[in-house]
Amino acid sequence: MSELLDLVGIFVFALSGALMGVRKRLDVVGMGVLAEFTALGGGVVRDLILNVRPAAFQSLGYVLVPLVATIIVFFWHPHVAKGMPVILVLDAAGLGLFCAVGTEKALDYGLSPLHAALLGVTTAVGGGMLRDVLAGEIPALLYDRQLYAVPAMLGSLVMAGLYLADLHGWPATLASAVLAFGLRAAAMRFGWRAPLARGVTPWE
Repeated sequence: MSELLDLVGIFVFALSGALMGVRKRLDVVGMGVLAEFTALGGGVVRDLILNVRPAAFQSLGYVLVPLVATIIVFFWHPHVAKGMPVILVLDAAGLGLFCAVGTEKALDYGLSPLHAALLGVTTAVGGGMLRDVLAGEIPALLYDRQLYAVPAMLGSLVMAGLYLADLHGWPATLASAVLAFGLRAAAMRFGWRAPLARGVTPWE
């Protein structure tokens, strides 16, 4: 079940990477690269920091799912783009799932709660950051005007707190993921934004 949820999250993240490739007028190879980095980048970075074999290289599905997403976007990107509201909701769910799972895995490998939470955020937003860098965009992690990294951080901190309270397993993971998802969804619904420095106006 956990691998199925992982693959769903990977698929959604891969769609956003492939769509970025379309917006940047990249060819199918470029689209596939962005899809793979977006979907798998955060988890690979997490596992390399933990000095374990990345999960993405232990199952063929982890590599094939982003390729399927690329093919879908390549042929039907206008229709996929029209479904962006649904994709954004699923993306928020993937954000919540990945930050909770990433934090728990880091704690299982002996990291301190704070370091584990940071690694949980890395799991959730690392792929998107790599996508933005490759596409020549300012990473959302550095310009979090739509509250993307903040929900991931709160979800990761809650996961670390529950772990310290000896609350492990799927209930703790679900609670942390739902918190991050809810905050991200509320930010999209109500237009919540992180503040800029005093006197600085946002980009149009």
